[in-house]
Amino acid sequence: MNPVMKIILVLLLIGSPILPQSDFNGLGNIYRFELNNAPFPHQDRANGYTRNGKLYSTEEHYSDSTTLVYIPKYFTPGKKIDIVVYFHGWYNNVDSMITQFDLVKQFYDSGLNAILIMPEGPKNAPDSFGGKLEEKGVFSKFINETLDSLSRKLNTTISLGNITLAGHSGAYRVIAYILLRGGLTEKISKVILFDGLYADVEKYSYWLDHYNGKFINIYTPKGGTKRESENLMECLTAWNIPYKLVIEDELTDSILRDNRIVFISSELKHNEVVSKNRQFTKFLSAK
Repeated sequence: MNPVMKIILVLLLIGSPILPQSDFNGLGNIYRFELNNAPFPHQDRANGYTRNGKLYSTEEHYSDSTTLVYIPKYFTPGKKIDIVVYFHGWYNNVDSMITQFDLVKQFYDSGLNAILIMPEGPKNAPDSFGGKLEEKGVFSKFINETLDSLSRKLNTTISLGNITLAGHSGAYRVIAYILLRGGLTEKISKVILFDGLYADVEKYSYWLDHYNGKFINIYTPKGGTKRESENLMECLTAWNIPYKLVIEDELTDSILRDNRIVFISSELKHNEVVSKNRQFTKFLSAK
């Protein structure tokens, strides 16, 4: 492999840092913050993390406290500001996921009058651990710190509205713990899982049973999430909680709009369910 191709491969794997821009490809502004209540660093990864005999060091994978905030160009602030918090999955980071899944453009195309918050998780590691955001009340502190930082940057006051939690693959775990004890559960109006329901079904079940938030779960036959998605549907059936199961090819805007709980069976590959069919845009648009 020649040196140029090696450089390109490295950039694809680790992602080029997204610098704060006043005009991100004509779509709006992206801000980068280093936050005390970001998922990492965390004491449980002080010595790194070992999986299948390979060590993922603290310095390289668990020391980044970055959070990116995207404000779309069309955004109109009100008395309260809605937010979407997106968590990346395994072997990814906040910079590479924006490119891989076209997240900013998809968010922009949704027309959602909200801001997008993207915290760094386990960086380029096969790890679902949510760091500090798994602890009681820390998600609330994280959101407050993020909005305070943004308020100072923009010289304005920001009051929190509704929250959407979204994530791909291993992001299921941090979202589950946020629902369980993050401190802002009553503010969470929507949860979107992109082929990520591997475990913690009881946490999602409790939220669906006790709160009125919208839930969209897309899963694939080979992504490892089919069994748990079917398990959750069995639970909902037993508890007489209505839901809609649909094949992705038959999914319509009205199905997303008219059902609180939607399960989508997709034949796509695991990494295609976020952007191949502009799913992030469609799911965000569903009220």
